[in-house]
Amino acid sequence: MDQPSLNQEIQQLQNAYDFILEFLVQYSFQLVGAVLIFLIGLWVANKVSNLVTNLLTKHNIDVTLTTFTSNLIRIVIIVMVGVICLGKLGISVTPMVAAIGAASLGAGLALQGMLANYAAGITIIVTRPFVVGNTIEIKGVAGVVKEIKLGLTILTNEEGECISIPNKHIVGEILHNSFEYKLVETKLNVEYQADTNQAISIIEQQLANAELVNQQQKPLVGVNGFNSIGIEIGIRYWVPTPQYFEAKYQTNLAIINALQAANITIPCPLKYVANSES
Repeated sequence: MDQPSLNQEIQQLQNAYDFILEFLVQYSFQLVGAVLIFLIGLWVANKVSNLVTNLLTKHNIDVTLTTFTSNLIRIVIIVMVGVICLGKLGISVTPMVAAIGAASLGAGLALQGMLANYAAGITIIVTRPFVVGNTIEIKGVAGVVKEIKLGLTILTNEEGECISIPNKHIVGEILHNSFEYKLVETKLNVEYQADTNQAISIIEQQLANAELVNQQQKPLVGVNGFNSIGIEIGIRYWVPTPQYFEAKYQTNLAIINALQAANITIPCPLKYVANSES
């Protein structure tokens, strides 16, 4: 390497060193002040957010709305503190706002589906057609609401599966909300010669004794219709959603055992088909 080139590199390093030194001397106090302001702002944002959460929880406000409100307040405070810090460093936020606006327009066109989910999420959180812990059914999908996010709602079922539903598929659709319970509907036939009142009384007794059946919402048992093999008995009762199948299977077993013990026969369709053909 020749002497002029070495001198040029040394001069470039010296210029860089002088620039950094000048920057630190001129902006060190502003930089330290901006960092301190930002750290204090984060502390204030967390404190205010926790205060709002405790206040809303104390007044029994829904957990979803409470979380959304506290997070929104935290974000607003952090953004305001960020603007103050940029101003402390002498950086104008006006061009940045214009650039963010232009970028948001292009991103909005490209991410219409995601933005629709976010808008629907805000609608769900504000209007609260359901809350965490409710049992909902939407477009044939049912489960207990585990979490409500801005973009999607997460359900869980008895098998422990997590079902994610984009919020845009919830708002504007027909929604069934049975809160913490789910309806069980069962039908069975008894012979025309059987004592129908006795059969209904036996089924009602088994439902009254079932531990998982909700007794606050009275179970219904009655004659649902008539067909070629017997009298159709309709049974309707409510059970906790996380134990839907467990309660249904236990109750069905108790009912069939009680009917058989009382010598009430449940006719078999194949038997009647065979007799009619002969």
